[in-house]
Amino acid sequence: MLEKKVTNYEKAVLIGVINREQDEHKVKEYLDELEFLTYTAGGEVTNRFMQRMDVPNPKTYIGSGKMEEVERFVKSNEIGSVIFDDELSPAQQNNIEKILKCKILDRTSLILDIFAQRAKTSYARTQVELAQYEYLLPRLTGLWTHLERQRGGIGMRGPGETEIETDRRIVRDRIALLKKKLTKIDRQMETQRGNRGALVRVALVGYTNVGKSTLMNVISKSDVFAENKLFATLDTTVRKVVIGNLPFLLSDTVGFIRKLPTQLVESFKSTLDEVREADLLLHVVDISHPNFEEHIASVNQILDEIKSADKKTIMVFNKIDQYQPETIDEDDLVTEKTEAHFTLDEWKKTWYNKIGDRALFISALNKENLDDFRERVYSEVRDIHVTRFPYNNFLYPENLDGY
Repeated sequence: MLEKKVTNYEKAVLIGVINREQDEHKVKEYLDELEFLTYTAGGEVTNRFMQRMDVPNPKTYIGSGKMEEVERFVKSNEIGSVIFDDELSPAQQNNIEKILKCKILDRTSLILDIFAQRAKTSYARTQVELAQYEYLLPRLTGLWTHLERQRGGIGMRGPGETEIETDRRIVRDRIALLKKKLTKIDRQMETQRGNRGALVRVALVGYTNVGKSTLMNVISKSDVFAENKLFATLDTTVRKVVIGNLPFLLSDTVGFIRKLPTQLVESFKSTLDEVREADLLLHVVDISHPNFEEHIASVNQILDEIKSADKKTIMVFNKIDQYQPETIDEDDLVTEKTEAHFTLDEWKKTWYNKIGDRALFISALNKENLDDFRERVYSEVRDIHVTRFPYNNFLYPENLDGY
């Protein structure tokens, strides 16, 4: 008889704060995403705590009464991790650990942990390690962290130097070494991008888990790893794609997320160079997600940060097969119709009004409307190619049935 495989998930609780910047509905939505992040990292959420306060407690982030409630639950349920939705200061994290006596994580450290799990190549691992050390450095307080054995003592420790100061030096040295290593790899990758010639470059961008890798597999006929978890793809994958007889390069990039740690944006800057150097962006959106418009805003914000917001872009609304609007009973005269009740056709009209013909609606998984997608991408790439090679005798077929 086959034994059932048991996965041991670490028990965790989530904590969010309701304030002037985020109401209760918004906090619930953030905690939903935080729960998905926790699951991706290997945790199981057993409870959530929310507190309404204008300004977080500078010592413990939440108030003393709520902290006592969390402490009772943690002790009685053998909780392994308490995860806060916002980034904690080093002092807050240290104070909370002393009270709850368990692992204290914030959204940033959780995302960093997922990235560490997902990093497969040497380059990705180096990027993540740099981000982790930069996050860790200001949090080295009070305890000897045993990063590695202290180097030779003679001449290395001055009068009154503490173990934590030695620890900080070790981390700073490691950060400097990783930055040097990344600089070298960045130059190599820049050379590789330069060696690709003058082919038009198209980059898939979007929120994490919107189906970019699935779309990449369908269009490029390749086998890029895709999974229904956050940050399934860390390493940028570049494939040569031919539609009709027109070749171009298609890259699948790391997914974005709200409150993306600045350490990751910085350490992944070379990965994001694929976006910066692209001629055309395909902004993939999970239209089945109830808050997809906020995801679009988050992605646009990061594109703006990396100076790519003004690039030629097509909005690709994916997962139309999973889209299910909320329904209103015909006899219900009280409920007001909102965007949550929009049909797919209503969403199409809405976005066609916003950006005209720069919106496509597809299902990469079920291969719905992919012919329209190919034709539109072909048209855009052809226009860029003609501009780049005005005297090229390239033959552009009107019919793409042979793709």
